[in-house]
Amino acid sequence: MSQVTFKGSPVNTNGSLPNIGEQAPDFSLTSGDLSQKSLKDFEGKRVILNIFPSVDTGTCAASVRAFNEIASTLPNSVVLCISKDLPFAQSRFCAGEGLENVITLSEYKNSSFSDAYGVRFSDGPLEGLLSRAVVVVDETGKVIYHEQVAETADEPNYEAALGVL
Repeated sequence: MSQVTFKGSPVNTNGSLPNIGEQAPDFSLTSGDLSQKSLKDFEGKRVILNIFPSVDTGTCAASVRAFNEIASTLPNSVVLCISKDLPFAQSRFCAGEGLENVITLSEYKNSSFSDAYGVRFSDGPLEGLLSRAVVVVDETGKVIYHEQVAETADEPNYEAALGVL
């Protein structure tokens, strides 16, 4: 279990992020076309997992925009923006913002992702949603960076995540 804060109040997650150097756990998430995607679908690429509570909040929307811009400059890399939002809401947000460089994925069908990555809030006002975190996976499937953002209302450290790439 990890403890972070939401607007200054302590909240807990259901686990901890995978350790650096470990094989990244596989998962099943739903894409905008309602197909299932797994980490294996991106084998051979560097993968940035941008994890957040909901695209309908300012900080979450800002992180999707920032990673969309970053993704356009990274060779052999893909940015997966992951939340519990319905795929329709994720797609609507990206279409409305003109974001085409990120892939949105939803955990609305099952909790295999948050179970494996330990990012589901287990208490507090956002209980059941995903905490804000970033995980970077290299071409071989190993975790090379992770950040569990200490204050949910804050954006992740983009420079640190990019520094490992």
